[in-house]
Amino acid sequence: MLSSSLPAAILLLFFSVAAAAADEDPCNRVSQLVFLKPYQALHICFFNSLFLPTEEGFVFVKIQSWIDGKEDEEYNGMSAKFGSYLPVEAVQTAKLPAVFADPMDCCSASTVKLSGSAALCARGTCDFSAKAVVAQTGGAAAVFMINDADELFEMDCSSDKSVNISIPVVQTTKSVGDALNKLLTSKKKVEVLPYAPTRPVVDYSVAFLWLMAVATVICASLWADITAPDQIDERYNELSPKSAMSEAGKDDSEEIVNIDTKGAVVFVITASTFLVLLFFFMSSWFIWVLIILFCIGGIEGMHNCIVSLGLRKRPTCAQKNVNLPFFGEVSIFSLIALLFSVTFAVLWVVFRHESFSWFGQDFLGICLMITVLQMARLPNIKVARGDKAGGEAIPMLLRFPRLSDPWGGYDMIGFGDILFPGLLVSFSRRFDKDLKKGVVSGYFLWLVIGYAFGLFFTYLGLYLMNGHGQPALLYLVPCTLGVAVVLGCKRGELNILWNYEADSSSSSSNSNNTSTADTKQPPQV
Repeated sequence: MLSSSLPAAILLLFFSVAAAAADEDPCNRVSQLVFLKPYQALHICFFNSLFLPTEEGFVFVKIQSWIDGKEDEEYNGMSAKFGSYLPVEAVQTAKLPAVFADPMDCCSASTVKLSGSAALCARGTCDFSAKAVVAQTGGAAAVFMINDADELFEMDCSSDKSVNISIPVVQTTKSVGDALNKLLTSKKKVEVLPYAPTRPVVDYSVAFLWLMAVATVICASLWADITAPDQIDERYNELSPKSAMSEAGKDDSEEIVNIDTKGAVVFVITASTFLVLLFFFMSSWFIWVLIILFCIGGIEGMHNCIVSLGLRKRPTCAQKNVNLPFFGEVSIFSLIALLFSVTFAVLWVVFRHESFSWFGQDFLGICLMITVLQMARLPNIKVARGDKAGGEAIPMLLRFPRLSDPWGGYDMIGFGDILFPGLLVSFSRRFDKDLKKGVVSGYFLWLVIGYAFGLFFTYLGLYLMNGHGQPALLYLVPCTLGVAVVLGCKRGELNILWNYEADSSSSSSNSNNTSTADTKQPPQV
């Protein structure tokens, strides 16, 4: 079988740093918004409130167009801080004929009739408010400012000016302006209808994100049981060399990394240093580094999941090998799984901007997190007592398309909000299993319920705070670590939970000594 994996500590460090990087929240940067195509929907997380941002007076706008009476493309824009409000629904307003002002900068009276039209004017020469006043004086029903780049920025009027503008003022990108100009110069009749639909604070998609996150934590915690080989017959047992079986167990144990207190402290310091560097040196090439590393981790995770599940049903698959240069003897099944995983990851990179790419990203991410949670383990709850505020970063997150949002886009949850609680939930499962605790008398069930409620409280906070992003671990830590501590205190087992690894080792040692003494004792007559 193709060998083992990237060190768990490195994987965990990388993805936790990536998740934490969203503390530098890109959703709050509204000064510039890039449109790749004039008709492209807003596939971004810029909308953190009902409007963005309502307290500043700037609202994102949809512009439906008609060409010669036939409905055509829908464009995007942003309203100015001045001017009248746009209706929320398209049915609340009427179509307006689009007309370019002459001169195009609209800094002086237009020689083209603007009455009852949507006046199109280019950026430059004079203030935005001056352009709007000229268009309004000419009888325009709305004015569209065309930017000289494919981005949107905040349109405001000078603080020392008092303007009385009663028509909507909307900014569009250069691509939108070029598209409209091409249509108008070809003598097409162009009509536009601007409106500003609101978006739900919490979308139905959060239910699917919640389900994916909880299912990932449960699956990772039970993975050892899920992938345990089915009962095989005696003939196979007799033919299976015991040394090979013990060697496999040894390899598995070598892949596990226990995170002790010292390691956790080093981890936090390293992650914090990385975040500072990330803040100052973030660029397009660095995004590509993150994408490549995500693909490497995703391939590793997907390969491990496929091989583990495959060998559960067909243990004999591991016996068919092939010799490869540089790699030596490799399992054919493992090689096929690796090729499939690489192909899947490459296809995701190629189509990562498509609307369906979220599925591939989520699948790679879930496989990766399951693998990380198998390799990196908390030995006890002492290590889990630290604090960290998490967030999300691209592509280190799960995402799901917003179902009831007129603007589209995605709801997201960062890997850190799954990995860190998942470490504790996985520990509780191993603790229950080692101490032979029942479902109710153990900790695993209650920590899973706590994690589920913690995520629910996160989305509830999102709703109550009018869509402003919430640090999920603020809710998840009390609902997981807090539950474990409270249950441990109530059952008198907190000391065992706190020092579990040491206690279990001591107990195991005592047990072995007792067993040895018993075997040496002469039989009673």
